[in-house]
Amino acid sequence: MKKYIESIVNPYKGLPKEIYIMFISRMINSLGSFVYPLLTLILTQKIGLSRNKAGIFMTFIAVLSAPGMLIGGKLVDTIGRKKTILIFQTLALIVFVICAFLKPSFKMAYTLMLAPVFYSFCMPAQDAITADLTDESNRKEAFSLLYMGHNLGFAIGPIIGGMLYKNYLPLVFLGDALTTSVSLLLVMLFIKETLNKEDKKIIDNRESSISILKKRKKLIYFALILFIYQFSYSQWGFLLPLQLGDIYGQDGGKYFGFMAGVNGVLIVCLTAFISRVTTKLKSLKIIAIGGLFYSVAFLIFSMESSIIYFFIAVGIMTFGEVMVSVNTPVFISNNTPPSHRGRINAILPTIYGAGWALGPVLMGSFLSYYPIEVAWTAVFLLMFLAALFMMILNVQKDKSQ
Repeated sequence: MKKYIESIVNPYKGLPKEIYIMFISRMINSLGSFVYPLLTLILTQKIGLSRNKAGIFMTFIAVLSAPGMLIGGKLVDTIGRKKTILIFQTLALIVFVICAFLKPSFKMAYTLMLAPVFYSFCMPAQDAITADLTDESNRKEAFSLLYMGHNLGFAIGPIIGGMLYKNYLPLVFLGDALTTSVSLLLVMLFIKETLNKEDKKIIDNRESSISILKKRKKLIYFALILFIYQFSYSQWGFLLPLQLGDIYGQDGGKYFGFMAGVNGVLIVCLTAFISRVTTKLKSLKIIAIGGLFYSVAFLIFSMESSIIYFFIAVGIMTFGEVMVSVNTPVFISNNTPPSHRGRINAILPTIYGAGWALGPVLMGSFLSYYPIEVAWTAVFLLMFLAALFMMILNVQKDKSQ
């Protein structure tokens, strides 16, 4: 047991102290991840939206988040990484507090959509800070540790949220607000601004982000393939809760909360192991393999209705999630100049995040004509093709070096 713990801890020794603070901050913030994992069920069961309208609503949130990321990326490279996080996460926690005092209604739905939009402003800042504090020798370990921190909290948060969901919905929002405030306090007190003053001075004289991407076309191809990844993976938070709701009714939220918790626990247990096993592989190849794990999990969702097989599929999916999630920011950061990290970390996620945005609305419409099992089969086929495309991109990248 001691050797196993050491094998988990050792790769993360010697990182900048700010990375450890960010690890704790992200873990606490994720501990209160009550709302978003349950959003589909809140919209359909509590507020009363149809599946199709719930899909449209979630897509609308993602559409609104796109300009938030782009504006946030520009702010990250101008006013700074830290200030961007403090401003917009504060606005998000205010939204959660307001929703705690609203009855389930369209008013709650419209208010609630603001929280993920505000969070979208912060996303480029978090990746930019991590990239600023590291180099290629320790960047994967840093992103891996922060990803683990997120999931340490996420292993517990959705379970608590799922248990509160049925009878204590206001506490779901208040819990999210509380943990967000603690997370913000850590950033405010212990994280320094990492935007280099020299990079800030020359930002307006440097080439545009579009010019950067034209010279690094592999980043564009990568984002387009990851668009399919995100479209497919978005169904974990849309199709699966609906499927569990069909089978188990109001208890579907509880079961989905437990599955999300298992997903988080497995990520904590597997991240260091997978990072160590794949350390000699290039990021694109690891992401391609992760896509194959996704496709297997989605195939199982399409064929089974037993709760045991659902949990098995979630476990398989988690292997893929670790591979994709850890290596995506590493690949982007290693191929982006420091002066443009905020903007590139906004533009590329906007491109592939569109897949996440379109996933619920297209599948909501698809479900008007076909059952959930057929929808999962279509998602499996898309995901399998995307994994093959990522493998081809990896080979092309190797040939060009």
